[in-house]
Amino acid sequence: MRNTAKITAAVAAAGALTLGLSACGSGTQSNGSAGPAGPLVVAASPTPHAEILTFVKQHLAKKAGLDLEVKEFTDYVTPNTATEDGSVGANYFQNKPYLDDFNKKNGTHIVPVVTVHLEPLGLYSHKVRKTAALKDGATVAVPNDTVNEARALKLLAAGGLITLKSGAGTEATPQDIAANPKHLKFKELEAAQTPRSLDDVDAAVVNGNYAISSGLKPAKDALVLESAKNSPYGNFLAVKKGAEKDPRVKKLAKLLTSPEVKKFIQDKYAGSVLPSF
Repeated sequence: MRNTAKITAAVAAAGALTLGLSACGSGTQSNGSAGPAGPLVVAASPTPHAEILTFVKQHLAKKAGLDLEVKEFTDYVTPNTATEDGSVGANYFQNKPYLDDFNKKNGTHIVPVVTVHLEPLGLYSHKVRKTAALKDGATVAVPNDTVNEARALKLLAAGGLITLKSGAGTEATPQDIAANPKHLKFKELEAAQTPRSLDDVDAAVVNGNYAISSGLKPAKDALVLESAKNSPYGNFLAVKKGAEKDPRVKKLAKLLTSPEVKKFIQDKYAGSVLPSF
């Protein structure tokens, strides 16, 4: 992640939250991490992840013999630390580049199980209706974690606002910008804060889940929207390595890629969230 101090604070908060989760159960079976006899507890971002899981819980899980519990988190750190320490049995909120970076930097052992959907990253503004109207020296908010900041810069490049240096990859930063004709300034914020910054900056790059939960409609409101074609940013169900064969995880993976879930995603999100199967 970009900001060490913020990560330290977030990890500390994660510890407190995961202790709270553990305290809610009566033993290892109840927290969903130790065995197939108890419920499978899944950490998820509220939108759309928890909404998709709740649909599964209400309409599909009982028939499949799955006892499913959904725990909502609004940050991108706690779901992985809680999965690593066993406070939850799985999580559903992230993409592969983010997970690879997180495992590398935090020594965790989280692995993907099945990819479910893509949330296109978008550039939004409360002040202009098209990128051409952004003024010289405009301030653009971008997520401050390594993967999403690079992803945001690639989106701005795809929209013709900047040009990145050749070879700029999944860890690109503003230092990798080769051309910036509008002299854009970048404000690095935690991903969850970017939609809240729209009244204070000229534009903001916002992750799909945070855009939707803030009332934005990516397919309609984004000035520039990430393409789903050949995207490495699909969101997946993930577990700590070794838990992939847990019968509960297998059942959930099958349900998350069922025709019923595909229809739910298409009907509810109308192109703002795209099924990956």
